[in-house]
Amino acid sequence: MFWLNHEPDMFDPVSRGESFAARKGQQPVTGYITTTALIETVDTLLNKRGGYLSNDIMPPWVFLDNVPNWEFGVLTQVRDLARAMRNDFSRSQTQSTEDPDLTEADPLFHYDSERWIPPATEGRYEKGRDALERYLDRLADSNDPGAQFFARADNLTDWLSIVEKRLGSLSQRLSASVGQHRINTDLSGDREAQQSTAAPSEISVKTPWMQIDDVFYESRGSAWALIHFLRAMEADFEQVLLDKNALTSYRQIIRELESTQEPLHSPMVLNGSKFGVFANHSLVMANYIARANAAIIDLRKLLRDG
Repeated sequence: MFWLNHEPDMFDPVSRGESFAARKGQQPVTGYITTTALIETVDTLLNKRGGYLSNDIMPPWVFLDNVPNWEFGVLTQVRDLARAMRNDFSRSQTQSTEDPDLTEADPLFHYDSERWIPPATEGRYEKGRDALERYLDRLADSNDPGAQFFARADNLTDWLSIVEKRLGSLSQRLSASVGQHRINTDLSGDREAQQSTAAPSEISVKTPWMQIDDVFYESRGSAWALIHFLRAMEADFEQVLLDKNALTSYRQIIRELESTQEPLHSPMVLNGSKFGVFANHSLVMANYIARANAAIIDLRKLLRDG
């Protein structure tokens, strides 16, 4: 169980993409590094030590929950990027046609992550990875202009807006490890805003004790995948970032997320009080996630207005 309860090491998406292209005899083009980073992330999810664990129901795998939650964090980012590639990166405008391989890959990654009854989850995700590889082959083929990847500031901004919401949610769930009384701001900023049912002006938020480590490892997995995707997009969107003078801000986001991957020098995720004797690992993780999220908000403004 200790041997299986292992988070994979990081990899360099740029060098991995270049070796991927050399192995296939292809020339990396715009979008090649990002696509290979997505493919390699899915491959790591399926073929890491112990394989894919989220849908295992037999002992001892069923007793492991850290890595399955890590897997779900990675999978969430894979799903978001696959959909962004289908809807934005591969299309020149809203009236353009979807890429057929990305159209096939996207719903496959949204298959139930815990299903073990055939057709099992691994088979669906492998088919999604194969569809991404077909798209990559067409992307690198100069004789096939049908497959495209448009490295534009608006496309990057749209994907970052999704990342911003994911990190914001994780930050809130991590911060709620100690419990908080919060002012309800659901309708703030718009006098005409309405919601389905009434809610109190103050709400009490607390992550259940048994879910604290689940949220922690989901956050680590989500940040792990984001680091690779951001590094890959730095190569594909380099000219866009330079034109907007946003490269430094972009790299700072990666630096903040890299801090979330520091080894955990504890046999378990501790949940000490805010300023108590014992550490609170969730609050430390929330700090890095929130800082990365704030940097993404600033970067989106810079890409839009810079």
